Amino acid sequence: MGLFNLFGGADINQGLKEYENTAGAVLLDVRTPQEYKDGHVPGSKNVPLQSIREAKAVIGRTDTPVFVYCLSGGRSRQAAGMLERMGYGNVKNIGGISAYKGKVER
Repeated sequence: MGLFNLFGGADINQGLKEYENTAGAVLLDVRTPQEYKDGHVPGSKNVPLQSIREAKAVIGRTDTPVFVYCLSGGRSRQAAGMLERMGYGNVKNIGGISAYKGKVER
């Protein structure tokens, strides 16, 4: 368990640095389509938590590195667990966009 998990959750900004340095990784936004439309991290793909079973179309192979975020980290934590149960072996919850310090895309 990383230090950031001990003190209240994942750090999306640190997680995005790791994502950018991981070849072939997928950045998954598990918020609703409307939340995604209102502003998302550039390069992310939207697969809402309630549709997570459809993530295979976006992610592909089960060994693909997947970085998951939502608004505050709760839904992304759930999605990461579901993806792991679906057989994805390299999934990381990077927390919530509410703490994101970069530019959003609309």
